[in-house]
Amino acid sequence: QIALLVAFISVNNSPWTDYSAYSYFQIVTMCDLVMILFFYIIHIFRIYRKLTCVSWPLAEFLHYLIGTILLLIASIVAASKSYNLTGLVAGATFGFLATVLCVLSMWSSYKVSCITQSTSKYH
Repeated sequence: QIALLVAFISVNNSPWTDYSAYSYFQIVTMCDLVMILFFYIIHIFRIYRKLTCVSWPLAEFLHYLIGTILLLIASIVAASKSYNLTGLVAGATFGFLATVLCVLSMWSSYKVSCITQSTSKYH
C-alpha cells in the first residue's frame, strides 16, 4: 500500500510529459489502493462471515490479478513516458515495486485460502 501511495504522490507532484499516461497511472494506483483497503476492512471486521453469498477468496484473487495486470501496464507506460524526470521515474519505479508486492499478495492469498482449505478437508 505504501508503494502505491508513494507512486501516486511522486507522479502527482511532478511535471507531466504526457497527460493521458500519467492520469491513467494515477487512476490505477488509487483504485488499487482503495480496493486493497476495502479488502482489509472486510477482513478486519470479519464481514466475510456475514456475507456468505460472495466467494471472498475468489473475489480477492481476481482483484489482485486484475489490479496487478493494470498496474504493470500503467508502470510500463509511465516508465516509457518519464523522459528522465526524477519524480516520474520514481513513480514508475514504485509502480513496479507495487506490482511485485501485489503478485506476492496474490500468491499468499491463494496459498492461505485455497491450499489451507484443501488440506484441512482431509484432516
